[in-house]
Amino acid sequence: MIIPVILSGGSGTRLWPLSRALYPKQLLSLAGEKTMLQETVLRLAATDDIGPVYCICNESHRFLVAEQLHEIDANIGEIILEPKGRNTAPAAAIAAMLVTEKHPGASLLLLPADHVIRDTVAFGLAVAAGLSAAEKGELVTFGIVPASPETGYGYIRASARGDGQQGAYPVSEFVEKPDRKTAERYLASGDYFWNSGIFLFNAASYLLELEAHAPAIVAACREALQKAVADLDFLRLDSDAFCASPSDSIDYAVMEKTTKASLVPLDAGWNDVGAWSALWDVQEHDEAGNVKRGDVLIYDVKNCYIHATNRLVTAVGLDGHIIVETADAVLVASRECVQDVKVLVEEMKKRERHEVETHRRVCRPWGTYETVDFSERFKVKRITVNPGAALSLQKHHHRAEHWIVVRGTAQVTVGEQKITLCEDQSTYIPVGQFHRLENIGTTPLELIEVQTGSYLGEDDIVRVEDRYGRQ
Repeated sequence: MIIPVILSGGSGTRLWPLSRALYPKQLLSLAGEKTMLQETVLRLAATDDIGPVYCICNESHRFLVAEQLHEIDANIGEIILEPKGRNTAPAAAIAAMLVTEKHPGASLLLLPADHVIRDTVAFGLAVAAGLSAAEKGELVTFGIVPASPETGYGYIRASARGDGQQGAYPVSEFVEKPDRKTAERYLASGDYFWNSGIFLFNAASYLLELEAHAPAIVAACREALQKAVADLDFLRLDSDAFCASPSDSIDYAVMEKTTKASLVPLDAGWNDVGAWSALWDVQEHDEAGNVKRGDVLIYDVKNCYIHATNRLVTAVGLDGHIIVETADAVLVASRECVQDVKVLVEEMKKRERHEVETHRRVCRPWGTYETVDFSERFKVKRITVNPGAALSLQKHHHRAEHWIVVRGTAQVTVGEQKITLCEDQSTYIPVGQFHRLENIGTTPLELIEVQTGSYLGEDDIVRVEDRYGRQ
């Protein structure tokens, strides 16, 4: 059996302003109708003997991850919450420990949640070729057959390709990102492959090699798992133990040191969508080489990627540009410079700009809210609560709230009183009063919230009871 392990802990800063810290690229529909996480799970249908999906994610993304997996009826084995990112080697160790206990003898297929793979049949065949080697104790990595002398990827050199077993070849070396001349030599040789970050190995075999080469990771992960607690649909690792683990990748911790590393070539339309130029590469172009998404109107524009989210975006006389519009930010960049978007993101972090963390529309386990307007003493939100969902029982020290229902039926708790509000009805929540909002109907509840007070930050919440386990 193959247990897929989806690594969903990245932040995707180079795809700002669509990708934000609390809503990263793997949770967005960037290259298709489904989100990248969903596409990663759905492509497993082309692979035989697939078991339940294990997903490792950031704690702040847990409800979005769970919701997206449930939307596609994924067979979920475990959603594991990392208290802090420690790179791929510890994440794989946690998954391997769980799988050796629950599915003895199974192999792990580690998949980043933010890759595009167009040819799912070719992907399934490559996994089948790698499984033969994994079942013999080899640690398999998938090398992307290079289409160009790319300088943005690390490379893997395969040796003795004629001696490979069913398409799996011994790894000769891992090499860092090369300069242009070196990349051209790699491409011409035919022995070098792009490092995909996709792995397949027997769970027990990986733990043995990790114990031999990075025992501190194994010890920390074992303790983090022993002290883990179940929390609703999630497995919450012990924070102190897991954060004590060295932060290291599978490549550095194991693959570059083991004698059991093998490579399976993968030629399946792969792209790691690491920047806006990559999205231009993988999507269908018009006759002028443009990719347009949303409400876009252009004239004399060539080879551009233009993404409109909330309003009409127009452009005239451009060539080779990226334009991305969201409700609260606009990015304009040359396609040649999109890697430098991360520089902008770092500068916004220094300035404590909220646009790095969240969109104007914010997802919560009960639904969404969107800030419509704000000033120093007031904030206006549009709130949508899913059928049967409820906000926490909470109070605020510094703000009062006015709620006006525009659609649906709400049950409102204010202190000891419970009232039912229908469309065009409203209520008032004084400062310091415990309150709760529930959708008791069968359709989404929509309301306008007007906050007033001396401080309107999202951290002014005192929760006394919450069905989603939030503090």
